[in-house]
Amino acid sequence: MGSSLVLGLGGTVDFEVHWDPRVLEELARSYAIRVGELSATAPITDERSLVVTILAFVATGAGGEFFVESSETLERFASRFTTKVTLGGTGVRAGLALDQVGVATVQHLVSIDENVRRLLPASITSVCSATEDTLDPHLIVQYPAATVVRLVDGEVVSPAPNRLIFANDPPNREMAIAADLGDALADARVFLVSGFNTMQDHDLLVRRLGELTAAMVRLPEDALVYYEDAGFYVREFAETIRAHLLPWIDVYGMNEDELQEYVQRPVDLLDPDDVVAALAEVRRLIPAPVVVVHTRYWAIGVGPSAATTRTALDSAVRMAATRYRLGDVFDRADLDVTGELPRHPGGLAVVAAVEGAVPDAAGVAAHVIDTASPTTIGLGDTFVGGFLAGVVSRSEAPA
Repeated sequence: MGSSLVLGLGGTVDFEVHWDPRVLEELARSYAIRVGELSATAPITDERSLVVTILAFVATGAGGEFFVESSETLERFASRFTTKVTLGGTGVRAGLALDQVGVATVQHLVSIDENVRRLLPASITSVCSATEDTLDPHLIVQYPAATVVRLVDGEVVSPAPNRLIFANDPPNREMAIAADLGDALADARVFLVSGFNTMQDHDLLVRRLGELTAAMVRLPEDALVYYEDAGFYVREFAETIRAHLLPWIDVYGMNEDELQEYVQRPVDLLDPDDVVAALAEVRRLIPAPVVVVHTRYWAIGVGPSAATTRTALDSAVRMAATRYRLGDVFDRADLDVTGELPRHPGGLAVVAAVEGAVPDAAGVAAHVIDTASPTTIGLGDTFVGGFLAGVVSRSEAPA
């Protein structure tokens, strides 16, 4: 068995804006945005259309990831708010979460600059395909529940907290594979694959998948490959990725937004029958050994190997909940405190129903967290980090 955790494929520099509904109100009024204009699907071509999209998602309490035609639009919008510079990307945020509990990782990066060098902790090493420094920031908008934004003809009220990601990032669209990735994988016990969702050139995607699988040949036979889904700019590309990578994938993860994209309908996450039906649909579409779906109420794995993931699922839920209540900084003691918190009653009911109805299912309910300042950014990435922490701890446990 290998010894390292290799996480990829692309990291980002994130501009996290501090939510201020007054700024949104001023922008909406200056652009004369009306309630009937709000759209979650229109192209984002300028600041006005960016505000329209943000308000459309705030109105539904949903999250997602979106392409913006110009990085200048993102920088202009971010300049209106108090903004924090952080590192993002599923692999990087999962690695940052693992660093909090003393687990070192190796990152595969496609871009680098002084922000990355400054913010990556010493426990994280990297292989990188970039040949020069670049900065193409991702805008992260995190909004709370019950926030109110008044428009000229009405108001928008969020039913739940969530986060939105906006980007125009050429290195992540190109997703160049580092020449020394294969060397890093030769000693890997875990390999996390994510990030292809931002690509927009199908021929290039196929080429990158070929380069990736050529490197994956170096993986130890018993290494675990975890693939985490994301909000695809071109949803059809997900099918191409499955065609190339499903034979390699041990665990295929996704959040509630991606689940609903796959089944092409809203899913009532607290209705056991609806959840059972949705899991059956996504399982037919994605026949991986384990498909993991993580939501605000529960995390459930389905598939032939799902029973072996319960410890990892519990670790994942606990770590994501700890980030939700504490933000970027936490330790093992904080995880222990979270582990003592009550479970969501509706989540418990769904997990029990799914495990009763689906022979190859295992799940855990989310914790109930009461905080006035929740962190919704990076929860899915932190979930992945917690899952991998659970995989590591299980493999290290005495027989």
